[in-house]
Formats: sequence, structure tokens, C-alpha cells
Amino acid sequence: MPAAVDVVVVGAGQAGLSAGYHLLRRGFVPAVVPDGEAGPAGSSPAPARTFVVLDAEDGPGGAWRHRWRSLRMSTVNGIYDLPGVDKPPADPQAPSVDVLPAYFADYEHELGLGVVRPVRVRRVERADGGLLAVLARAGGEEATEVTEVTLRARALVNATGTWSKPFWPRYPGQETFRGRQLHTAGYVRAEDFAGRRVAVVGGGISALQLMEEISHVGETFWFTRREPVWHEGEFDARAGHDAVARVEERVRAGLPPLSVVSATGLVRAPYVRSLEERGLLVRRPMFTRIEPDGVVQADGTLLPVDVIFWNTGFRAALDHLRPLGLREPGGGVRMEGTQVAGEPRVHLVGYGPSSSTVGANRAGRDAVNAIVRFLDGVAAVAQGASAQAG
Repeated sequence: MPAAVDVVVVGAGQAGLSAGYHLLRRGFVPAVVPDGEAGPAGSSPAPARTFVVLDAEDGPGGAWRHRWRSLRMSTVNGIYDLPGVDKPPADPQAPSVDVLPAYFADYEHELGLGVVRPVRVRRVERADGGLLAVLARAGGEEATEVTEVTLRARALVNATGTWSKPFWPRYPGQETFRGRQLHTAGYVRAEDFAGRRVAVVGGGISALQLMEEISHVGETFWFTRREPVWHEGEFDARAGHDAVARVEERVRAGLPPLSVVSATGLVRAPYVRSLEERGLLVRRPMFTRIEPDGVVQADGTLLPVDVIFWNTGFRAALDHLRPLGLREPGGGVRMEGTQVAGEPRVHLVGYGPSSSTVGANRAGRDAVNAIVRFLDGVAAVAQGASAQAG
């Protein structure tokens, strides 16, 4: 791994690969050359700018590697395209966990991105000379040898997403529950809930999709803090645009970003209609506490359950950026486009308004364009200073 590069991209999911694609288009070259490929010519009078993509996963695919097998391509088809390379045709009934990691792997190979994995970035700090120090650990959780590495970079594109940071609410008595508690991130298959009484918590798409699956093998009870806003038919473009604008307004103010779904509401999709037709789409106010054998509902009655299934969303995985002091008093990171306000070296892609797959592609392009302007400006200042000194 190189000791210094112009740009470090952290994460090789949708947003990170988009950033890598646009870095290549702007003339950057991978600092780590994939096996079997030639590196940039060393005789160039003006060496190309370099970048490296670091990924904590053991293989390609980002968060898609961990999705449940019942999530089919018919659900995600048409929204996962990576920039510059046509996606291959896929069986609508094929599990996304099979199709998408393979597509991401082919994409990395075709572009020659040279993704380095598994590498977990632990800290990013400011270093001398206007650089950033990226402290990382190379080697997976099961690796017998783990190497601590430090890279120096002029700019950083953070594309770590949210999947690695599931949000678990806290309720009184939670630690006393004798049944099973799990988060969306730990869901594998509905059959694991056969014959169980399951409290499904959450008002988003995942909660309803997975409740519909589980309801065929177990008994489900749906809890949310508030009644979802329902929409008939598909969202129109204006509704989506307005929702993204509201999320963008929050991040410009330094507030934690809301999910786009929380801003748009929910469509009565087929899985929702299935629950309605079977009388199972009955929203209960959130329980007030958890007992060893169940949950205490808002009316004070005890509902016995075997499982509490938390579909309560995720938070941005930004703990490694804590040394930079980016968070505002409101709890979020104040943004100007993809750039952290006041820190032109750091860009967040797949954060806030760019957390959708389409948004991540655009954010990768915007971040790279801004970084090029920043590096050009730094180079111009250095040349001016050198000319004056001469």
C-alpha cells in the first residue's frame, strides 16, 4: 500500500465506486495497480495524481453482501446502476445478494480500480503540510496477521454508508428480555421466526417488507412511534425532489440527516396491500417498556412476544472521522454539497441527500469535481510561492 496519495476513498459501495470512476475520468490513476495490469508510465514529465480505494469488506458488493436472500432483483432492479458500465441483465427473481456483489466485482475489475481490502479505517487526523493522516488496519476479523498502516492524503472521500452502524433504541427493561432481539442488519430469513410471536418495530420499507414475510410463518405485531404517511401509486419526480431538498436543508444546517423515506412517506406497495388484505396492517403505538416475556403497550397491557425485531434504521458510519471535529452542536455534519463546510479536503458521499443509489452516483461526480478544483488551487498557490521565492 502506498505511503501517500492525492485522494483516499473510504468504502467501495455504490458511492465509493462512483467516486473511483470519476477520479479515473479526471485523470487520476490508482496508486495500487490491480494484478496483471500495467501502471502509469513513470517517464511522464508531470506525474498523474493518484488515489486509492480502501474497503473494510472481504469482497466486492458493499452493503449488498449482507442483504437477506428474499430481497429479489425485482425490488432493486433499475436503481443500482454504477456509472459508466452497463449493468448485465438479471433474473427478476434472483436474490440481490447473488447478483449485485458479482456486478460490483466485475465493475472494479473492468475499471481497474485496485480496491484494497479488507482495510478498516480507524482514524483520520490532520497532519503537517496540509495533509490528512489516514490510520487503518489491514486484515479481516479472522486474519492471523493484521497490519497497521498510515497513509497521507491531500483529500478524502468518505463513502462508508450506514449499514455497519445499525441504530438500536433503548427502552426500560430491555436488558431483561428473555427472548430474541435483532436488528434489520441481522435478518436472514423468515423461517427463523416460525411459530414465534414477533414485535416488529419501525415504520419504514424494511419493517413492512419483512413483517409481510414473517407473517406467513409467525404472528406479527406492528409498533411505530407515529402513523406513516401513505401514498397511492408511485412517487412522482416532484415528490422525490422535494424530499431530497428537505434532507439537504438539514445537512446544510448541521443537523442529522433524515432518511428520504421519512420525508416522502410510504407507497402502498404489494407487500403493504398483502398485509392489509389479511388484516395485519394494524399499527400500535410504541410500547413503554420491555418485560422478560414481552412488551408493555401504551395502554398498560402486557403483550407476550418471543422476538423484538428492530427495524429502526441506521446512522452514518463516521466514527473514524471524530478526530477532525466535524460534528456541529446540532449533532450532524454541516455540508456544502458533498464537502464538509470549512474543510475542503473532506467530502461525504452517500450521506444525507446522496444516500440513495442514484444520489450516490451524482455525489461521487460532484465530490471529485470539487477535489480537482481544490487541488488545482493548492498547486497554483504553491507555484506562485515558488516563483516569488525564485
